[in-house]
Amino acid sequence: MPTDTNKKLALIGYGKMGRLIEQLSPQFGFDVVLRLDAPENEHGEGITAGSFNGVDVAIEFSMPETAPVNLMRLAELRVPAVTGTTGWLNRLDEVRSVVEKRQSGLVWSPNFSTGVAVFRRLTALAAELLRDETSYGAWAWEIHHDQKKDAPSGTLLHLVEAMKDAGYARAIDVGSNRAGMHPGTHEIGFDSAADTITLRHTARSREGFARGALKSAQWIIGRTGVHTFEEVLFGEGGKS
Repeated sequence: MPTDTNKKLALIGYGKMGRLIEQLSPQFGFDVVLRLDAPENEHGEGITAGSFNGVDVAIEFSMPETAPVNLMRLAELRVPAVTGTTGWLNRLDEVRSVVEKRQSGLVWSPNFSTGVAVFRRLTALAAELLRDETSYGAWAWEIHHDQKKDAPSGTLLHLVEAMKDAGYARAIDVGSNRAGMHPGTHEIGFDSAADTITLRHTARSREGFARGALKSAQWIIGRTGVHTFEEVLFGEGGKS
């Protein structure tokens, strides 16, 4: 039931994630007032000043080829946004430029799970501790459901980036599998002749991702600039 005190939320992309976000949105003080799926938003044409009049924030889970246009249109309207779409980060600088020019706000992440954000920090710490231990080799592996388009996933690439940023300069073997309905497992490993260290995160459902996106939507209202989910959780020290 809509209320006068709830913030107004628009959903860009209305698949499984969009429907789950809508289901959980009242717990975060939101009323969903607009839903745009692919047929209503070809080339971002559904993102107009009229349709977004009064919208406080948008959550975008679409496709890699459509996300940048969606996010730039939202920025032009100065509607703060959260996006969990992966596979488009080669255009992040382009999107950032529009967001900053229009003094709008954006939170992006390849994964809105709190557990994954903590897992990334643990991965970076392990990589830092082993960066000078040349007897250890490293791998990064994941499995997701067979409908996931990008492989390796944005999350796995983000983990590998964290290892490199921590100073691990040796080769990291990266592997991906797509099968069945698996919501997602990510594994980072370090192996030597003496022992093996394995770090693993396994998602049980999409609910953690939806809750993280809604938490980010609460956070970005009233803020400007481009931010990561780790900033939402950990403050400025989480910036990446």
